[in-house]
Amino acid sequence: QYTRGTVTAFAPFDARADAEALRKAMKGIGTDEETVLTILATRNNAQRQEIASAFKTLFGRDLVDDLKSELTGKFETLMVSLMRPAYIFDAHALKHAIKGAGTNEKVLTEILASRTPEEVRSIKQVYQQEYEADLEDKITGETSGHFQRLLVVLLQANRDPDVGVDEALVEQDAQVLFRAGELKWGTDEEKFITILGTRSVSHLRRVFDKYMTISGFQIEETIDRETSGDLEKLLLAVVKCIRSVPAYFAETLYYSMKGAGTDDDTLIRVMVSRSEIDLLDIRREFRKNFAKSLYQMIQKDTSGDYRKALLLLCGGDDD
Repeated sequence: QYTRGTVTAFAPFDARADAEALRKAMKGIGTDEETVLTILATRNNAQRQEIASAFKTLFGRDLVDDLKSELTGKFETLMVSLMRPAYIFDAHALKHAIKGAGTNEKVLTEILASRTPEEVRSIKQVYQQEYEADLEDKITGETSGHFQRLLVVLLQANRDPDVGVDEALVEQDAQVLFRAGELKWGTDEEKFITILGTRSVSHLRRVFDKYMTISGFQIEETIDRETSGDLEKLLLAVVKCIRSVPAYFAETLYYSMKGAGTDDDTLIRVMVSRSEIDLLDIRREFRKNFAKSLYQMIQKDTSGDYRKALLLLCGGDDD
């Protein structure tokens, strides 16, 4: 269903030859990182799974375990991430976001605001299989308040299907949001949660236009004024993803690299999870909104084999 990824099926593909090349690259003293990154960053996930299976068949060894023992740092994280099938990748990221001391709300926000209802259902299923635990229970155990409620609504994955837009309902929802926020002393967060968490994408795009007409504000400005903390960030992420998922991820990538230091976890998570979905669109939005290309920013902000692999995933420059 996705055709806007930078990583597609590699041809001619030979899983056995790739497995042999990887074994050779990691065997003995020192590792040939160039071979590892060139193979793993240019094959799609289905092919990487075939390579892992051939690797085990030929050498009786687990490819991911070998990668972990031969590589280090961010480069290791990136290569191991590329080996995880999409839903396992998301389930793993969510598990790590809610495990141990402190919850990583940023990861919960990014994944649950941006995935389609079908994707959320698959992630929940995989989470249950992989970790023998219910994702919703885990998330409610680690979060609270209105932030928790909106996460639970998104986890239900029951957003209305996109079938035509009822203008009367658009008007009604826009008025409800206006009364729940700008017109009210305090905010009725529940109305925001219900409408933004359950209405269809095309319906909400019309609601945002209508809201602007009624109130004179963009819905983002109201959310900014009327809410705060994790709830505000989640509501804004939902709105941005309703408007454009690629634009949301372009912004996420930009801020992961802007200023001093790089948020490598976010950079890796977005580059890996979107590489077969819409990274071409994300690149286009990036170039449009930030006056430089994603490729250039990665080049400037990272180094070594880690940089080489990210640039391969990026798939080209846009200047």
